[in-house]
Amino acid sequence: MTNPDTTEETAGGLAGKLAGKAKAAAGSLLGDEALAREGRLQEASSDAEVAARRQEAEARVEEQQADIVEEKAQTDEERQRLEAEIATEDAEARAERERREAEIEAEAQARRERGAAETQRHAEEQAAAAAEAQAERERMAEAADAVRLEQEARRAEARAQAIDPEENQA
Repeated sequence: MTNPDTTEETAGGLAGKLAGKAKAAAGSLLGDEALAREGRLQEASSDAEVAARRQEAEARVEEQQADIVEEKAQTDEERQRLEAEIATEDAEARAERERREAEIEAEAQARRERGAAETQRHAEEQAAAAAEAQAERERMAEAADAVRLEQEARRAEARAQAIDPEENQA
C-alpha cells in the first residue's frame, strides 16, 4: 500500500500486517493519531490483501478443478464415442462374417441340391432304361408266345386234318 503523503511503498501480507500493528501501537504510544490510523489502515489493507490472495488461490483451485471435471467429461465423452465406434465396427464385421458364412452355406446347399438332382436324374434314367428293357423282354416273350401259339395252332390243324380230312374241307 502506498501512503499518499509519502512516496514510500508499504509492505503487504504478513510483513505489512506486522508493520501496520507496529505503526498503530507506536502511534497510540506517541499520541500520533495519524500514525496510529496509518498503521490500522496498513493492517486492514494487509488483511484484505491476504484475503484477496486466498480468494484468488481458491478461485484458481476451483478453476483447476472445473478444468479437471471438464477434461474428465471430455475424456468420458471421447471414450463413449470410441466404444460406440468400436461396437459399430464389431457389428459391421460380425454382419459381414455372417453374410460370408451364409453365402458359403448357400453355395454348399446349392451343390448338395445339384448333386441330389443329378443323382435322382441318373436313378430315374436307370429306372426308365430298366423299364424299357423289361417292356422289350415282355414284348419279345409275347412275340415268342404268339409264334409258339401260331405253330401249335398249325400243328393242331394239321393233326385235325390228318384225323378227319373231309370235315375241315367244308
